Amino acid sequence: MKCLYLDCQSGISGDMTLTALVDLGADIQYITEELQNLPIDDFKLGVRQVDKKGIASKELMLELFNPSGGHHHHAHEHHHGHEHGHDEHHHEHRKAATILEMIEHSDLPVRVKERSKAVFEVIAQAEGKIHGMDPADVHFHEVGAMDSIIDVIGVCLALDNLNIGRIIASPVPTGYGKVQMAHGLYPIPAPATAEILKGIPLADFHVEAELTTPTGAGFLKALVSEFGQLPAVTMERIGYGAGKKNFDHPNVLRAILFEDQSVEPDRERVEILECQIDDMTGESFGFVMEKLFEAGALDAYYTPVQMKKNRPGTLVTVLTTPNHWERLEEILLRETSTFGVRKSSWSRIALERRIEVVETRFGNISVKVGYKNHEIYQVSPEYEEIRKAAKQYGKPFEEIYFTVKEKAQSLFTMAHYHQ
Repeated sequence: MKCLYLDCQSGISGDMTLTALVDLGADIQYITEELQNLPIDDFKLGVRQVDKKGIASKELMLELFNPSGGHHHHAHEHHHGHEHGHDEHHHEHRKAATILEMIEHSDLPVRVKERSKAVFEVIAQAEGKIHGMDPADVHFHEVGAMDSIIDVIGVCLALDNLNIGRIIASPVPTGYGKVQMAHGLYPIPAPATAEILKGIPLADFHVEAELTTPTGAGFLKALVSEFGQLPAVTMERIGYGAGKKNFDHPNVLRAILFEDQSVEPDRERVEILECQIDDMTGESFGFVMEKLFEAGALDAYYTPVQMKKNRPGTLVTVLTTPNHWERLEEILLRETSTFGVRKSSWSRIALERRIEVVETRFGNISVKVGYKNHEIYQVSPEYEEIRKAAKQYGKPFEEIYFTVKEKAQSLFTMAHYHQ
């Protein structure tokens, strides 16, 4: 796994991030082909070499062809529906929920799906909060949507293409002044950008312009695991992505690639939320768990505990990725009778998984295989398929389960596991 450092000396936007990664060696051909498989308008994607105050960097060339056959080049400046100054109202709108659904049902690689959805969720949540609406209903104008889809999914494809696991970023400058948006003149950082940047360290760099866009901020919030100075590492490659505007300083995003030296690169951070409750019904607990899973919990479980005054109670534990915990905490406070929620960070190691099909005398049965570094650790037959076979053949569940497991182990644990 590689680690990426984003040096946001002149802020960050969607197109700057994409071109910086292409400059690092991400394959633009691969990115374009994957994007063209999505049900979106026609577009043409390219990069050109430009000079930004003496720094050779890459700039995004994006042409969008709308369905009516016309096309327009794009200044590609603000990425977000609400921030398009030009009058694009004749275009259809795309809801955040529609974009998330499109990603979910696509054939994009799993990690690309997860990362892209995380970025769109962060942006939609910020917009929703500002406009006082449900994040799922936030609209991207059609042109803004096309820009955002290409920037966000393009960047996530580039990260996958470069095999980047962990991302670190520098503090980020926002710029200052005013920016013209669909709703009028707004202060910089734009409201959505400011909302997304909560919890992210800002850099003091005084430039009268919008240096960081909502999409750029969305990458920082959803994908970056830590902020700070460049760690003491050996740099392998450096890429420069150019912003459209010219300033007295080089308007570039610098992306630095290095081998991830963290002790155990397979470890990831998870947040743990918990609270104890002694005055709720079983039905309420059932409802709360449903809501937690709908809101993106990795796992949730209930443990019986003895509480003060010797009351039997329930310990609620929720596992979540670092960018989802606020939402889940809100559910615990709102939907349960607790007066507080504890949060801690754990690190976990997760085996890579894939589903294999095993031929047995009970038919073809799927098996989940857990492996790490090409070595198999776990083999687990799929419950539903074992259940069906047990009914169909009138055999005990255990008998079929162990037959399948044994067959799978002899098939897959032949020394090593090569994909």
